[in-house]
Amino acid sequence: MSAPTTLSEVFRNWRQATPEPALIDARGGADRRLPAREVSRLVASLALGLEKLGVKKGDRVALISGNRPEWHVVDFALHHLGAVNVPIYTTLLAPQIAHIMKDSGAKVCIAENPELLAKVLEAKGSCPDLAHVVLMEGQPPQGVRSWSDVCAPVSEEKAPEILESMVPRVSPQDLATIIYTSGTTGEPKGAMLTHDNFVFNAVSSASVQDWPPHSEVALSFLPLSHVLERLVDYILFYKGATIAYCGILEAGEALRRIRPHLFTAVPRFYEKVYDRIMAEGAHGSPLKQKIFQAAVEEALRAFRTGKKGLKYRLFDALVYKKIRNAFGGRLRFSISGGAPLPVYVGEFLHAVGIYVLEGYGLTETSPVITVNTTKKAKIGTVGPPIPGVEVKIAADGEILTRGRHVMKGYWNKPEATREAIDPEGWFHTGDIGELDEEGYLRITDRKKDILVTAGGKNIAPQPIENQLKTSKFVENAVLFGDRKPYVVALLVPNFEELTHWAQAKGIPTDNREALINHPAVLELYQGIVDQVNSGLARFETIKKFRLLPEPFTMDGGELTPTLKVKRRVILQRYGHLVDAMYSEGEGGSER
Repeated sequence: MSAPTTLSEVFRNWRQATPEPALIDARGGADRRLPAREVSRLVASLALGLEKLGVKKGDRVALISGNRPEWHVVDFALHHLGAVNVPIYTTLLAPQIAHIMKDSGAKVCIAENPELLAKVLEAKGSCPDLAHVVLMEGQPPQGVRSWSDVCAPVSEEKAPEILESMVPRVSPQDLATIIYTSGTTGEPKGAMLTHDNFVFNAVSSASVQDWPPHSEVALSFLPLSHVLERLVDYILFYKGATIAYCGILEAGEALRRIRPHLFTAVPRFYEKVYDRIMAEGAHGSPLKQKIFQAAVEEALRAFRTGKKGLKYRLFDALVYKKIRNAFGGRLRFSISGGAPLPVYVGEFLHAVGIYVLEGYGLTETSPVITVNTTKKAKIGTVGPPIPGVEVKIAADGEILTRGRHVMKGYWNKPEATREAIDPEGWFHTGDIGELDEEGYLRITDRKKDILVTAGGKNIAPQPIENQLKTSKFVENAVLFGDRKPYVVALLVPNFEELTHWAQAKGIPTDNREALINHPAVLELYQGIVDQVNSGLARFETIKKFRLLPEPFTMDGGELTPTLKVKRRVILQRYGHLVDAMYSEGEGGSER
């Protein structure tokens, strides 16, 4: 079979694979299995139905849905028509949805359920190009079409012929999607990705890993609106694997039930898993705590020396196997992307046999630029470039990349496109990094996040924030200090751990505001800050901090859908606390 050149050909690979793969709806524990022949029928049925609605090559169709088989039914139906998928995060508010639909000129919007439909209908008034709204499940109100009404009658026997007749409509350079960057700053921009962008990236990424074969299953719970999960799914379609879908809140239970061979997540997921493992190990009987601590030390020793002796094998039976079983016990490897994975988390998980391969990329690079491999992973790096991808470091430390993975440009934003892609074709990532002697890339920070103090010193906040988060008492940390005389921090406590600690000390925990201002609590966090400061240059040290009473959330607007901190939003929301830390002067209270 020749290598695919378009996403409709990728789907052809999957539907012709043997043994027959499937898509599994694992939401709510139902595990509804759709074999490839049924998925093919649904894709052909929807493609014909959308064509009847007037959708043609180049038209934009918005899709707002959680992870489920129908997400890819819509996606591949559009690819066969040559139409453009405009995915929308389910967490976005109506004004944000309106911006995406209006800017993209979406002709149709497909909404998963009545709750998401309500946001789409609220946004519809400002979207003049939006001719049709389709509801995937539920009873549609007047003026909205149901999924079943749109889908044309197609038999399983006829579907392959229909799909095959559509494959030639699309060429590699045709637009496949417009993905609006979630953005930690500013208005989202629509990255235009072609069929060739995705297919090149999928085939190249697949060539460096031992991906699950036809008989194995992957679990998809990172939102498909996120380019990383989508690319991983395309690789799995290319390889002919079975994919199960659920929401991120169901991931823990689904991992144990589906027992996948592969999944993808953002670093925060792995951090929470690590924190939960450590918390469980710390809250057992004194004997269990002692065994757990010894097991952790032995795992890290074996990982760093590369030697697994009798003691490791003993702890493997007692401790490590239980940890692996929490992931289903069949994991080949998992993938981490979207933000840096803390080294201590990566080392621990590798040490107990959970191989988390960290990669790097952006929406604009479709997305993989570099990735660690099953053959050789270097914790603390994001791996070497995948085949066919060029990477170089600019004089100011910015990571530049060039190749077939780089987007066509930003939709309706030629000036922003020229700023991002230089005349020689190098895409400017906005990230700061370095290549080691083996060509492995290490990310140090976001160029725009670099703090330049009033004294002219450059400070990369992310590594310091990650050090603060190694404490079990710190859930999140954000540093400030741009054009200021010194660095300050806002810390979000891990309230579960803090509550345990406070109750053991006899400190009341029913009022969070009182808790975070209690002298003993402030002393605890001052100790954490002092510990981190001890390893920093003087100009980098945190002079003051404040504790926040509530965690950052997507719903609250402080986090992107991939759980990156939105510094601008946090500064707007808590600017009064930041200002107070500077108005007091360096000699004021350091809490």
